[in-house]
Amino acid sequence: MTYDLNPRPLNPAPPAPVIDWPNGKKSALFIGFDVDAETAWIGNNHANVDRMVTTSLGGYDARVGIAKILELLEELGLKATFFIPGWTAEAHTASCEPIVATGHEIAHHGYLHKCPDRNKLEEAKEEIDRGLEALQSRLGITPIGYRAPSGENFPELLAYLTECGLRYSSSFRDDIRPYRHRLADGRPGPVEIPVNYAFDDWNFGITSRLDGRPLFGRDAILPIWREEFAGTHEWGGVTTLVLHPQVSGRPMRWRILRDFLAEIAARDDVWIATGAEILAHYEAGTEAA
Repeated sequence: MTYDLNPRPLNPAPPAPVIDWPNGKKSALFIGFDVDAETAWIGNNHANVDRMVTTSLGGYDARVGIAKILELLEELGLKATFFIPGWTAEAHTASCEPIVATGHEIAHHGYLHKCPDRNKLEEAKEEIDRGLEALQSRLGITPIGYRAPSGENFPELLAYLTECGLRYSSSFRDDIRPYRHRLADGRPGPVEIPVNYAFDDWNFGITSRLDGRPLFGRDAILPIWREEFAGTHEWGGVTTLVLHPQVSGRPMRWRILRDFLAEIAARDDVWIATGAEILAHYEAGTEAA
């Protein structure tokens, strides 16, 4: 492949509009969970399928993490969006069904959590197709939201998301407000609900036997989350969380997340919404005829 390194904005989307959030709220909070399960460990390294201790990190989702996260959300009276790979929906259907039953949004997160690669376009499309099929056949869901596995995307994949009826993405890290993607041919693409990397729990709370990454506790995590939220709130943006049941479903991290969400939920100036709700508000407020 020839790479075009000519100077230009690499994301051609227009600037994000300033949004008035519902009911006079000053900012929004988007609670998103990536239910990767074992795909986090086998999607980009197939050899791990034969390493049962390594994959047991992801197996925690179905055995403990999903149920504890649902318990937390029920305790606080909050709704979230769960980005589920198709493989997870097939391998752990019984653990995923309560997510649907309790009224949370289900969104697309690939099939085997393979990182999208522009040099493997057909494989990337297959990940979308198989993910859609699995969510429909196992959970009865046709999702409208998408989060890129391993957080990557490229122009042809953005266009394919649109063709497949995926109306919003939550993967890019280049804004604090939602905006509408512009496809390479000039057509409108999905609405982006941007991610803030500071709110990805994987950065603070996961390691493995073969990984020297440090773990961070309450005194490191809560100050980062509180300060980043305070700034995003002051600027009128959306605080997007990238959480994983195999991380934030662990006992200490569950307690940290509970305390952070309880602080936000106690405020009267933050709109806590699912991705589908943010999409609907964006389209009604910025694109109404």
